Amino acid sequence: MEMKTFLVTGCAGFIGSNFVHYMLEKYPDVRLVNLDKLTYAGNLENLADLENDPRHTFVQGDIGDAALVAALLDQYDPDCVINFAAESHVDRSISDPGLFVKNNVEGTVNLLQCCKNAWYDADAKAWRAGKKFLQVSTDEVYGALGPEGFFTETTPLCPHSPYSASKAGSDLFVMAFHDTYGMPVNITRCSNNYGPYQFPEKLIPLLINNAKHHKALPVYGDGLQVRDWLYVMDHCKAIDMVARGGKPGEVYNIGGHNERPNLFIVKTVIAQLHERLGDDAISEDLITHVADRLGHDRRYGIDPTKIKNDLGWYPETPFEKGIVLTIDWYLAHEEWMAHVTSGDYQKYYEQMYKNR
Repeated sequence: MEMKTFLVTGCAGFIGSNFVHYMLEKYPDVRLVNLDKLTYAGNLENLADLENDPRHTFVQGDIGDAALVAALLDQYDPDCVINFAAESHVDRSISDPGLFVKNNVEGTVNLLQCCKNAWYDADAKAWRAGKKFLQVSTDEVYGALGPEGFFTETTPLCPHSPYSASKAGSDLFVMAFHDTYGMPVNITRCSNNYGPYQFPEKLIPLLINNAKHHKALPVYGDGLQVRDWLYVMDHCKAIDMVARGGKPGEVYNIGGHNERPNLFIVKTVIAQLHERLGDDAISEDLITHVADRLGHDRRYGIDPTKIKNDLGWYPETPFEKGIVLTIDWYLAHEEWMAHVTSGDYQKYYEQMYKNR
């Protein structure tokens, strides 16, 4: 499918901003209309180097604003809407589940309805050719795995946190619009992403920032929860391939073949920073085990066979390479980190970890 205009929601967040960079670097003729509410995790500094690129149009706004979304669809007539916009941190969802329902579920439904209004000809009972809605979701909607086995696209949804429940609800609405109205949609479900521009409430950038400042490195429980780590640019490539070649109505799991326990991640970051910075204070003595997260899933693991067979995608970045690239980026962007860790983030950090 030949696509030239994309409406990208959540464009100033971690994965969304990496996707914008990926697309503009890969395609000289692409046009990206980028919508972001600019909450705490949406940072325009993530897109600062694109400010003068005529292929990139930024709009500040909420995916729940029906008038704004309708106007953007009318003005720019995108071939594909890619929805990255979401509240995504489990701890925040435990503190305020309603916010996740509003932004993740209601916001997605508004996007779907606006796309239906713009793309469906009720008289002809037909959808405009070449249109697609792509929902970027998470493997957390599947729940947890035992020590063996993997999530596939047919694994039943069994979310365990308010965050994953809100994403599962969003996914169900996407498929309902496909099954009820015939809307051309895809859903991608990815494993844990890491890489540049990730807000430091997430594990790897939090570890990097704390270790550099000789602060405690909080580890939930025993730290042996297992995640499948996916370098963000590999994820961006997969989303592009699904947008262009994914069969309407299909779900595609995107995994990195990089299963690692959280404690392994922590010790790897410590070792890398200790060696790079030559700082003896950066050691495993900084590890501080804190009370485990409520409803904490023990293991995630994704089987990406379907997207490999159907579209030819595979993860190109082993964790040992990706973690070096990631640490290199954060060490080279200390000013970016200083900006995002000021003010409200510090208050949130204290709230989440000081009493554990």
